[in-house]
Amino acid sequence: MLVLILAYLGGVLTILSPCILPVLPFVFARADRPFARNGLPMLLGMALTFALVATLAAVGGGWAIRANQYGRIIAMVVLAVLGLTLLSSHLAEWISRPFVALGNKLTQRSDAEGDSVWSAAGLGVATGLLWAPCAGPILGLLLTGAALNGASVQTTLLLLTYAAGAATSLALALVIGGRVFGLMKRSLGAGEWVRRGLGVLVLIGVAAIALGMDTGVLTRVSLASTGGIEQKLIDAVRPAPAPQPMVKAGEPLPVEGELPPLTGATQWLNSPPLTAPSLRGKVVLVDFWTYSCINCIRSLPYVRAWADKYKDYGLVVIGVHAPEFAFEKEPQNVIKAVKDLGVDYPVALDNNYAIWKGFSNEYWPAHYFIDTRGQIRHHHFGEGEYEQSEDVIRQLLTEAGHKNLPGGYVQPGAQGAEAAGSGDAERSPETYVGYSRAENFAGGQVAHDDAWNYHAPASLMANQWAFDGRWTVRDENAQLDQANGRIVYRFRGRDLHLVLGPGSDGKPVRFRVLIDGKAPGADHGMDTDADGNGTITAQRLYQLVRQANGSGERTFEITFLDPGVQAYAFTFG
Repeated sequence: MLVLILAYLGGVLTILSPCILPVLPFVFARADRPFARNGLPMLLGMALTFALVATLAAVGGGWAIRANQYGRIIAMVVLAVLGLTLLSSHLAEWISRPFVALGNKLTQRSDAEGDSVWSAAGLGVATGLLWAPCAGPILGLLLTGAALNGASVQTTLLLLTYAAGAATSLALALVIGGRVFGLMKRSLGAGEWVRRGLGVLVLIGVAAIALGMDTGVLTRVSLASTGGIEQKLIDAVRPAPAPQPMVKAGEPLPVEGELPPLTGATQWLNSPPLTAPSLRGKVVLVDFWTYSCINCIRSLPYVRAWADKYKDYGLVVIGVHAPEFAFEKEPQNVIKAVKDLGVDYPVALDNNYAIWKGFSNEYWPAHYFIDTRGQIRHHHFGEGEYEQSEDVIRQLLTEAGHKNLPGGYVQPGAQGAEAAGSGDAERSPETYVGYSRAENFAGGQVAHDDAWNYHAPASLMANQWAFDGRWTVRDENAQLDQANGRIVYRFRGRDLHLVLGPGSDGKPVRFRVLIDGKAPGADHGMDTDADGNGTITAQRLYQLVRQANGSGERTFEITFLDPGVQAYAFTFG
């Protein structure tokens, strides 16, 4: 119930967002008609269509996105016709000849057909196909949950509740707008001019959507930002997890739950399939990770070291590989990563997030510590506190009757990308390149799923980034269509990583990195040389910068000498 309330309030707040502007003319086109037969059916049609399209887009993959693109084109044509018919009754009569029913329903207000519930609902369906609300914290949370949990009644209900919140605020605006228009008509006799003005606004709205402003400029220019309000609502409904209490030697560990079944894995590496009953009598560490996650990579040296140190004393380490990007679902990619990273303990491929859901997990990395009776006794999210985690392992092994455990704490001496982060609290945030989660993009309008020529600005502010060259931007990545395309980022941090992969043909992609316009020299990462040269041969995380001194603000530039590269996300250390 709390999540439903949160979704509804998030929808209500969308009226303060500039992303609602392109659909307002379609809403107000019927402001002078009876609300029950016109405004209400239109808003219901809009809400239902948005909920359906958003559900399909979140869980249906590329085919759903392409289908929605065709739907948007049809909707724009229908609404452009509406705009033209509002401009001129003579034009409406001419246009409606091949579409008599549609023309009458949309334009003849004095006719009983003009108040048709079905025509209003049809207008709402068209508007719902075009509506692309800004993905603030609440909508982002709903869409992420939909992608993880798949299509379900709950997923659609949450999205419908969000759309109902938006419809509520629009309904209020529509009722107020209708009274204002009515007053203008009575006092000024301006009915025809109001009608024509609405027609102009409708056509402007269609043009704005056709140019991508609803998903480009308007997502970045806010008249009244709601992000802070939405985040406070999220925190109120689901507060951030409290810090894990420090484990003190000798104090009993609480029971947090039971080890869920492990039967949902799509494949097992380094081991036959393991089950919860088969692990009774063993102390178990479950590590949720994914191979392109920098936080997971930095915690791996400790997990490997614990597995080696305590494997002869009853500890079983299980890596649950829960993918973030589509390429991480490919078994061969994971097999190669497991080998390259030196992971020799059992790894469950959790491509359907079955084990993830069983633990109600939400984090990469996440460590769960299970005793010999199959009870979860401790957990830890993220990097750090490794000595505390090792104390938990030792305590559970001691409870199981194991004696003469090896002393001291593991000191893995990690190198390269596995080395601990700089700890710089001001380092740049994780930044996704695909349009579904992209932030701080400073390169103008983003063309969704279409090739486009981008031009990077001459200068960037801190944490801003941009494309240069011909790119096709998709929901989770961007692909370079012509050689010598660039990505530029004004970042802060000791390390800069970028998840990259070659094109669909698998051919290697050469690249060159510059920092502040010069070769990186001593600041090069493990995947570049001092001149900034490197080659992309696999889909993985590449360390491109490691500043030798400090973690100050710099301008990063990577030029791809060959086409086809796919870029996913920046992370910093």
